[in-house]
Amino acid sequence: MRILFIQILVMLSFQYLQAQSDHTKRSTLYFIAGSSGANVREFNEMLQNKGVSPLRSGYSSTGMGYQYRFNDFILGFELYHNNGPKSLFREYEIDHRTTRFYMNIGYSLTEEGRFHLVHYMSMGGGYLNFQMLKDERRIDELGPFLQNPSQGFVLRKKDIQKGTHKMGGFLTEIGFQLGYDFDLPGMEETLELMAKFGYAFSPFEDSWSINGINFDNLQSGAFFRMGAGISMPDRSLFFPDAALGVHFFYGMNFRTPTRFNELLEANGMQPLSRIPGNLGIKVIGENRRRMYGVDVFNIANTGPANEQYDQTLNSLRLYFNYGYLLFKRKNVELGGLGGLGYGNIRYTLEHKVKPDFPLLFEEPDFDGYLSNRGIMAKPEIYLAYAMPLNTKMFNLVYSAHFGYELPLSRYRLGGLTMANYMSGPYLQFGLGIRP
Repeated sequence: MRILFIQILVMLSFQYLQAQSDHTKRSTLYFIAGSSGANVREFNEMLQNKGVSPLRSGYSSTGMGYQYRFNDFILGFELYHNNGPKSLFREYEIDHRTTRFYMNIGYSLTEEGRFHLVHYMSMGGGYLNFQMLKDERRIDELGPFLQNPSQGFVLRKKDIQKGTHKMGGFLTEIGFQLGYDFDLPGMEETLELMAKFGYAFSPFEDSWSINGINFDNLQSGAFFRMGAGISMPDRSLFFPDAALGVHFFYGMNFRTPTRFNELLEANGMQPLSRIPGNLGIKVIGENRRRMYGVDVFNIANTGPANEQYDQTLNSLRLYFNYGYLLFKRKNVELGGLGGLGYGNIRYTLEHKVKPDFPLLFEEPDFDGYLSNRGIMAKPEIYLAYAMPLNTKMFNLVYSAHFGYELPLSRYRLGGLTMANYMSGPYLQFGLGIRP
């Protein structure tokens, strides 16, 4: 019923927008951080029954978002990574993480200007990771780890480390957003400072249950977040086609983990031979031929390791990009960008059969996990075609991105350098909207 109501609301909003004669537009790219007071209720009850102190409540959030305002109607997208506080139990470290992706629909309670007050509702999906791993688990050689990977347990729901398409569930959020614009010297864009507060929740009970414990609270809770971003209000733009656009893309990275596979086979495990595809999001701004933005994508390579274990080799990439629009004629664009950012690499061996709680807490040694992180760089060629859908609102943009990734760190896993796997050419095809 709630989904039907939102659909009707969106349809009425678009009809209202079409009917208005005076049009104002604004697009914003922002980064935001905050906290929530949620707790792991059922897991804490189990700990209390065993005479163990409960985990600390709350989690911190960091994320990025894109927002498009047309008159008083708001459409946006947000990606959040949420980290819980770490707790120690004996020789183990207990930790939890979640990821959420939202589409936001809202309405501005103020007229277009420096000050903004927006009421919005978000709908989307997510991912949950809850783990209890040995605190001292430095791995200097990959071979012994593959022979005996048991370091604790890793529990995942809607496992994004097996691919972005695995993200799921239904998550919602209701809140308010406050913002204020500050001029940037020598630029037509403005700096927007913002604050968001509201409540996030998982509307379907037990949808985040794993091994006998309900973790719904990790996807819920009251929140307060603050952030800043670059905004393009059309009142201050000299070029009418200057704007920030959001693009969703599918990409291919043409690398297989050759040396890593050799070690897997030497230790009786199956290789990871598939060239990984990926899904991601880009925000690209263009004004006076300057191009800038950010992109995030998630590369996953997964499969069975042997009769007892499944394996996942995963890497997250986050780039900040800057470049120049080399050619623009009618609706065709060609540009060049350079990117610098963050990359990680994570390898997981998950036991196929694990008991439910509380036995899993008493005997946790089942899974193995290795990770590392570093700095990435890339050059990229951007080719796009913008098709006007509605000249008053936005264009539909088809894009292709060709580039080469260059790791600036060694990315060691168990003594094995994975920089060769992190480097290489890529090809991405995107579909987006741009005011």
